[in-house]
Parts: sequence; structure tokens; C-alpha cells
Amino acid sequence: MVQFVPFRGALLDALAVMAPTECSGCGAADRAVCAGCRLALVPCVHPARRNAQHLPAEPPITVWSALEYSGVAQRVVGAYKDGGRTDAASALAGPFLAAVVVALERSEQAGDGSSRAGIRLATIPSSRPAMRSRGFNPVELLMRRAGLRASTVLRQTGEAADQVGLDRVSRDLNKRGSLAATQVLDGYRLLLVDDIVTTGATLFEARRAITEGGGIVVGYATLAETPRRFPEVISSQETRPQNL
Repeated sequence: MVQFVPFRGALLDALAVMAPTECSGCGAADRAVCAGCRLALVPCVHPARRNAQHLPAEPPITVWSALEYSGVAQRVVGAYKDGGRTDAASALAGPFLAAVVVALERSEQAGDGSSRAGIRLATIPSSRPAMRSRGFNPVELLMRRAGLRASTVLRQTGEAADQVGLDRVSRDLNKRGSLAATQVLDGYRLLLVDDIVTTGATLFEARRAITEGGGIVVGYATLAETPRRFPEVISSQETRPQNL
């Protein structure tokens, strides 16, 4: 049987000489993501332990993430999303796919016995400023590289402010009402997918829009989760979010 891997490696080496690039994870003169940084991106799919408890839902649904958004993963994902390094998509597609597979498996186990074959993958649309800045939707590109098909069932209804630097409560308020269903979703069973989960405000807003459209969110999958950066805020029982 003909082996193509060595030829592909030699081709990439030749391209690296003709068009030098830096690893988006460590900056070494290499390929888009060097071998060492790819090892750091090996997925370990887990419940988003620092963030999942902040997403209200009934019944509880776990957010499954492949990576922690720190170190190499943070640098590669950041370069991919906001540094124009779309060449890193292939290195991130594997971990992303792993999170989706686990989320689908767990949603099937926790569901009503119906097959996961009927579950559609729903992405969250980028805001207009983000699309103008990046020129692409990071999650949809990851899905294409992973061989997955997205269902466009959500649309932006307003411009939310940048989430960076906002605490959990501010993120929830910022996202509230920013999404709506594009169609009647009666009978749709959907797995929400995103790149990074921080407080869960974006996923919760997407769930609200899908539920109001008649659909059912059966699970969540994200490429990465951020370490908790904000302290818990003591609030009244009326305003405290319930467990996911």
C-alpha cells in the first residue's frame, strides 16, 4: 500500500522553506502548529467544571469541552480567532470534533432513547463587527475542517458589546435578547456548539432563542473552556442562576 504521510510531510517542509511561517502556539519557525504544540492540543474532553454550574437549565445539561483555554491552547485559539491564523484550523478541528462526539454520546444516554442521528448541530452566528474584523466564523470553519455540517437556526437581532472584561452578570445582561430563531423549530433537537465557554452567557442566550422557537437543546460542545477569572458574587435566591 502506498504511504502518503512521508510525502505530505516533505511537501510541508518544502513549503515552510519557500514561505516561512511561525508556529501559532510557540512562535518557533515551523508550520502553522508545530509537533510539540500539537501534542499540547491532544483533547481531554471533560465537563466545563468552572463554568457549567452558571448556566441555568431545566433539566441540567453539561457543557463538554476538549481543552482548557490556557497555555498553548490559548495562544493557538487566540491566533486562530483574532490573529488571522486560519492555518491553525486543522490542528483545532480534532479536539473540537472530540468534544462534539462526547456531547452527542452523552445527550443520547441522558435523553428519551431516541437516536442521536436526529440531532442537528447548531452554531452561534458571529456579530457583524466580528465578521468584518475576522472575515469568517471560527466555529463554522472548524466544523468544515472536522467534516461536520452546521444548521443555521439562529440569527443576530442586535449588537452586543464585546464580552472581554465583563463579569458573569454583565455578560448575561449583555447577551440577553441578542439572538432569535431563524424559523419555527418545532421538533428540532439541537446540540449547541461554540469555540470557547467562559461564563456560558452566549450558550444560554442561544438556548433561550432556540427554546422560544420551539426547539430542544439536548447538549453543548465547545472547543475550550476558560479558567475561572471572576469570583462568585453572592446574590439573592431570586437572582442567582440555577445549575446547568
